[in-house]
Amino acid sequence: MNALIFLGIAVVLSLIGCGILWVRSRQPGSMEAHIRDFERELNALAPGNQQERPRQRPPAPHRDEPEQRSPRG
Repeated sequence: MNALIFLGIAVVLSLIGCGILWVRSRQPGSMEAHIRDFERELNALAPGNQQERPRQRPPAPHRDEPEQRSPRG
C-alpha cells in the first residue's frame, strides 16, 4: 500500500511539472505577439537602410608584403 501511495505522489508531481513546462513553452496566441514576431524577422532580413549600417573597414596590409607606393613624377 505504501508503494502505491509513493507512486501516486510521484505521478502527480510529474504531471504538475509537465503542466508547468507546457505553459511556459507554448507560443503566445495574441495578434500583437504575431505582429512582434513578424517585425523581428523582418528586421533580421533588412535591418535598415544603407546609411544607417556601419561601414566595414578595409583589411589592413600584411607586414610581410611591401607597401604599394605611387610612382613620383
